[in-house]
Amino acid sequence: MKKALVTGGLGFIGSHLVDRLLDEDWRVVVLDNLLTGRRSNLSQHKGDSRLKVVTGDVRNRATASRCMGGCDAVFHLAAHALMRVSLRDHQADLQYNIIGTLNVLESMLSEEVPHFVFASTSALYGEAEVTPTPETYSGIQTSLYGVAKLAGEGYASAFAGFSGISAWAFRFGTVLGERCRRGAIWDFEHKLMRDPSRLEILGDGRQRKDYLSVSDCIEGVMVGYEKGKNRVNVFNLGLQEQTSVDELADFVIEEMGLKGVRKAYTGERRGWVGDNPVVYLSTQKIRDLGWKPRSTPEEAIRQTARWTLEEIGWKGGRQPSRGH
Repeated sequence: MKKALVTGGLGFIGSHLVDRLLDEDWRVVVLDNLLTGRRSNLSQHKGDSRLKVVTGDVRNRATASRCMGGCDAVFHLAAHALMRVSLRDHQADLQYNIIGTLNVLESMLSEEVPHFVFASTSALYGEAEVTPTPETYSGIQTSLYGVAKLAGEGYASAFAGFSGISAWAFRFGTVLGERCRRGAIWDFEHKLMRDPSRLEILGDGRQRKDYLSVSDCIEGVMVGYEKGKNRVNVFNLGLQEQTSVDELADFVIEEMGLKGVRKAYTGERRGWVGDNPVVYLSTQKIRDLGWKPRSTPEEAIRQTARWTLEEIGWKGGRQPSRGH
């Protein structure tokens, strides 16, 4: 039976990855500092002897080392991912996303763990001038989060060059699904609960993203991990179809059963500094290995919206979705 450490395994994407690994009969150790992760995300596995949850932080190398003894792979998802916070706290991405990643890699070296699987980001492309954007594209950085993830990939590549570690980096687009407690859908539904007649949208609403379901994301990670045979493997994970923030807002409003909602835009091209207005990734590399997303953006958005309404306790009526 294979064994994995999943850092950030109580978080949104991390907990879904733990689900998948347990389904495939791995033993799993989760390391999470509980700043954004929740034990309830893995409550469905209570009593499963194959799962161990450790409260701790990747910024502490000794803690990381203690968690990975006997592991075949580390899936490193622990990260500081709040771009707007980074505008005032310039140390957060350095401490969590760079030093934390270095601690994980050094611990792997000492514990002789051979496989490093890294949750990276499409944010490292900045405002890409080439679309669909391939993995070979090098953009101007627009966020400290993107900078830190790029550095993490660089450290992993360097470790692969002088040690027995092989590395996989997955550059995610915008991932949606159950347990996602931040982002546009979470924000919109909370705003509409407070005032069902008006919705503030950051930016001009024309930003276009690739909204990927978390199930398709996890499938892509596993396909890339199992079939990527290079010492360093880098894959984009996104959709060939983009959806505007305006369209996403319309889906959310429909799922809440609201009518006559007035949209109020902040009026700028970006929602905030570091928000790249267009994310359109080339996924040819991972598709060549057999990965193909099953959910459309609308399906991912509506499913997430419905789960969020249950999570936040929305008591309003919902009109039936058209054909969904």
